[in-house]
Amino acid sequence: MSSSNARCGLMLINLGTPDSPSVPDVRRYLREFLSDPRVLDLSTLGRFLLLNFVILPRRPKQSAEAYRAIWTVQGSPLLLHGQELARKVRLVLGDEVPVELAMRYQNPPIASALVRLKDAGVDRLVVLPLFPQYSSAAWGSAVEKVYVEANRLWNVPAIQVVPPFFDHPAFLDSFADVARPVLAEASPDLVLMSFHGLPQRQVIKSDESGGAHCLRSPTCCDTLVNANRNCYRAQCVATARGIAERLDLPPAQYEITFQSRLGREPWLTPYTDLRIRELAASGVRRLAVLCPAFVADCLETLEEIGIRARKDFLARGGEDLRLVPSLNSDDRWVAAIVRILRESTTLLRDAEPSPPPVEGPRRGAPVAGLAS
Repeated sequence: MSSSNARCGLMLINLGTPDSPSVPDVRRYLREFLSDPRVLDLSTLGRFLLLNFVILPRRPKQSAEAYRAIWTVQGSPLLLHGQELARKVRLVLGDEVPVELAMRYQNPPIASALVRLKDAGVDRLVVLPLFPQYSSAAWGSAVEKVYVEANRLWNVPAIQVVPPFFDHPAFLDSFADVARPVLAEASPDLVLMSFHGLPQRQVIKSDESGGAHCLRSPTCCDTLVNANRNCYRAQCVATARGIAERLDLPPAQYEITFQSRLGREPWLTPYTDLRIRELAASGVRRLAVLCPAFVADCLETLEEIGIRARKDFLARGGEDLRLVPSLNSDDRWVAAIVRILRESTTLLRDAEPSPPPVEGPRRGAPVAGLAS
């Protein structure tokens, strides 16, 4: 087969989800997830002790209760949104481009997705990790797993990986377009952009200057330079700034926070849960929360923010906390993905047919009703 006739396929990768909200399934998921040395970047012995004697004896039961609060009749929200997203992207790219959804942990696994793509005749593979910002714990782990599993195949496909899209205009536009009507209805006093947290040590490990730049000054993330080009926090700041510009949010009307920390060591601050309590105590009555590190609603958005944080905010005097939905399988996000693929890789650049234009609010249109 000539290179011009080689078949190209696409793999969409998200983090993962338990098979069910039962304690055994959640324990199995957490064991695989937290055994990853890119997630718990400790010594082998330290990771073993922390996982088996601190986390797994208690965490699965707590997490299972949280998963049960968001589980649907059809199953995991993260998986359902991912399956619908893959279906829609497949329709846009056409029958000649097989599309598979995979999860870094649990099901559907990356190894099985590779086999299905190979069986479909794919010789060239585009991999899109659905993590807007780079972190070794998510983007890096997913890409590493693809290469590990592809290496097990006798006929290894040519692979192109889409880089983090934290500042891609199509991603920023689609997130702002989804948020705009929600904010207009909610009329919040303040908007929080809550990103998944990371241990500070992992951010420093990504510092290309050897630790001389990242987290060394209050303004270290304000500009992307060579030293922080792989800095998760700097990319989060760039994402938040891009979304805020599209929503006409001045700096005084939005804040950046970090959620989902684990353990007692320092993580990126400010912490979302603590900041929400402070805002309620300071007199903020209406709060809207965007979670631009997640392209699909999941435990961290639906339960951690939509249920727990909202309850906390109301208990401390707040009147309303509105969770802005993530991109999920919104048609504007589907169109954005196709644009990102075509601009970031060569393999899918000529894929047809083109997606139809999606009508939406004008970019940059002000959010009506936003409290000042």
